[in-house]
Amino acid sequence: MTADDSMRFFVSLAQKRSISGAAQELDLSPPAATKRLAQIEDQIGVKLVNRTTRRISLTPEGEIYLEYAQSILSKIEEMQDVIRNQSGAPAGQLNIHAPLGFGRKYIAPLVSEFVTTYPNLAVRLTLSDKHVSPPDDATDIAIRFGDVPDSRLIARKIAPNRRFISASPKYLDRVGRPVVPQDLSNHQAIALRQNDETASLWRLTKDDQTQAIRVPVKLSTNDGHVALQWAIEGHGLLMRAQWDLAKHLRSGELELVLPEYETPAADIYAVYLQKARLATRISLFLDYLEESFLTKTSTSDYW
Repeated sequence: MTADDSMRFFVSLAQKRSISGAAQELDLSPPAATKRLAQIEDQIGVKLVNRTTRRISLTPEGEIYLEYAQSILSKIEEMQDVIRNQSGAPAGQLNIHAPLGFGRKYIAPLVSEFVTTYPNLAVRLTLSDKHVSPPDDATDIAIRFGDVPDSRLIARKIAPNRRFISASPKYLDRVGRPVVPQDLSNHQAIALRQNDETASLWRLTKDDQTQAIRVPVKLSTNDGHVALQWAIEGHGLLMRAQWDLAKHLRSGELELVLPEYETPAADIYAVYLQKARLATRISLFLDYLEESFLTKTSTSDYW
């Protein structure tokens, strides 16, 4: 086991907070991962983690080891990028995280095109609605919706996007069409849970005046596709992103509700960690994302 192997293992262990999580990410068996941690601690001569039956936490010495390991690995990666880029052909591994539905529909096909253009690159695409920010889970680029508050990160807009309230015509025929935001409280919402929160408080803005309306929830799920299908089947109102609704609005399966009101920002960004030197593979994929989206989204018909 080389020194950088040890550091990569420990960084993964610190991010996953479990032996089994690190083992799975690095394709090790749990016993092999446990042995690797013991070897690192024996080599350093101090205890680096506190272990329970389910989770681990870093000791003060472990926090120091992690800080230096991340810095050293970053420098090694930077050095390798500089050397690889002398040939003009980007190489190495690009780690991308994207929301499940959007990633499956839009990002995965772009990755396929991208690696065809740059065959020496390896790409790990993780699709999950879990909130991840670089460098969490060794992520180079994360696709995010809405504002990005973390000042350590750079957010590059790749596509305009809005959230809309919609429902099936048969639901609106049965219950009635809201005319003002207060009417929403007499309806039933289909709520999409994200990060263990149920989004039933809807904020609508018109003429610089924002109203917060709590809509009674009939059905809730953490899966956007399921929520969309429930709305099409007539179970209630759904607030969902333009990219996911547009096809169903055009087909007539769904109808906009209160379209003159704006909802919270949902523009789509590629988020990455600010560095003095950005790896070529990262900058190339960022350019590819922007060219693929922004050149085609001058009208809402793209979605």
